[in-house]
Amino acid sequence: MKNVHEIEIKIEKNDWEKALDKSFQKNVKNAKVNGFRKGKVPRDIFEKNYGIQSLYEDAINYVLPSAYEKALNDSKLIPIMQPTIDIKDISKDSLILTFKIITKPEVKIKKYKGLNVKKDKATITNKEVDERINYLRSQYADIVTKNGKIVNGDTAIIDFEGFKDGIAFEGGKGENYSLEIGSNTFIPGFEEQLIGLKSGDEKDINVTFPEDYASEELKGQKVVFKIKVHEVKEKKLPKVDEEFFKDLGYDNVETEEQLKDFIKEDLKVKKEYELENKYVDDLLEEVAKNTTVDIPDELIDEEAHTMIHQYEENLKMQGITLEMFYQFTNSNEEALKEQMKPEAEKRVKYRFMLEEIVKLEKIEITDEQANKEIEEMANKYKMSKDDLLKELGGIDMMKYDMQMQKALEIIKQ
Repeated sequence: MKNVHEIEIKIEKNDWEKALDKSFQKNVKNAKVNGFRKGKVPRDIFEKNYGIQSLYEDAINYVLPSAYEKALNDSKLIPIMQPTIDIKDISKDSLILTFKIITKPEVKIKKYKGLNVKKDKATITNKEVDERINYLRSQYADIVTKNGKIVNGDTAIIDFEGFKDGIAFEGGKGENYSLEIGSNTFIPGFEEQLIGLKSGDEKDINVTFPEDYASEELKGQKVVFKIKVHEVKEKKLPKVDEEFFKDLGYDNVETEEQLKDFIKEDLKVKKEYELENKYVDDLLEEVAKNTTVDIPDELIDEEAHTMIHQYEENLKMQGITLEMFYQFTNSNEEALKEQMKPEAEKRVKYRFMLEEIVKLEKIEITDEQANKEIEEMANKYKMSKDDLLKELGGIDMMKYDMQMQKALEIIKQ
């Protein structure tokens, strides 16, 4: 690839010896050699006991910044990510480093205007409004005991114990467990087999664990759960009346008709947002078909790592750690990274495309324009300008985002 460069830098004897000496001064402080006080071991005795190789790691760290600066100055390259560094040769007399420097790739776009991509119109049906109202009613429903049989949507209070080949397996037992039928909380096929049972009933339920189940012992295995139903509960939905409107707390909603209008508008706003995102993605996908760019694997890996970090933050908001996620899904970081790579590659390509459009269209953002946008955002989110700038990453990042937005507006033409 034209944008992947390997630059070799040699640290000559004089500079390398200075780095080794600096490394020795650091490491000798903790050196223990019989007959010498701590920190007072002579250099030749230290090397005899520990080997000169023990000084290499710190010495390399000392020369790296100046070596990298020289690599950039000599090559006149502008990197777009941190370089990878290899040690080509190392001895007591010199060090040869190879810096793999990645620069911005060449982007060729054949077409980015008049793409004939249509945006869908947001329409909301009466059925969608009714479903939303029923959902809201279910959120405020009372859960009461019933005497009848279990139906979908009911909550069953059960004891259960799982057996594989007649032997109880670990983690397969629960008492007075509250299970909402239709929530798909349990193994596929489990909840459906409770339908029709009533309080006091017992039953053996046969299910098969999924092939991708976290436990190696149970994945794909047929098991039997012995079930006892203690109690059946059902939801009593509230009436759509004045009390329900008060519970919802929506402004200016005092009648069923006003509630429907409010929900219809709310659903429309959300659907328009979703359709706008789809429209932009469809546009970028179309531009991508007309774009050629060589993307190094290192850039895709870096983006995938960023995505994993974002995913980790989202999991934390749900009270789940990344380690827990790996355990639940019988996965690991490498598998998750591989799963994210196609999306990571797409994101990197889209970013390069938009940057190229910014260049082609000569889009510039002044400090005045950026500051005006920052002030408007600060007022909208009730934040100080300084706090918002810190959150955004500075005014240059604000300018970059505004350029990207203007590039998007151009491809909508």
